[in-house]
Amino acid sequence: MTAQINTAQPHSPADFNKLADGSLIELMGIVIDAVEPGRLAARMTIRPDHLAPNDFLHAASVVALADTACGCATLAHLPDGAETFTTIELKSNFLGTATEGEVQCEATQQHGGRNTQVWDAVVRHAETGRTIALFRCTQMVLWPKG
Repeated sequence: MTAQINTAQPHSPADFNKLADGSLIELMGIVIDAVEPGRLAARMTIRPDHLAPNDFLHAASVVALADTACGCATLAHLPDGAETFTTIELKSNFLGTATEGEVQCEATQQHGGRNTQVWDAVVRHAETGRTIALFRCTQMVLWPKG
């Protein structure tokens, strides 16, 4: 099955960036840059409040970026008639860190079923290209009740 954008859901970077108003996504400074079939790209400029007390990028900041990318991608790729989704599992492997600059995230769909979707994301430091984290999440598709 080829991934398709669901145009009945938010499906453009502008849609998602507007939807983020007043949310954790806005608070973290996450910006959605691209939404394509089976793919979503996002970025976040590293700020001092994204760092842990050891002055490295806080793991939760990285997870927020990756989970946002995968969540927005899921919403854009919901099957016709589905209402929304919820995350049922996520995992991160941290391979590096950063203290300044920008981190970019690319989420790609690995499975796009009727009841679940699986997304992988790679978080990289924009300036060096170095991989900071690998992320995978499973989303449960929620259907209208009744």
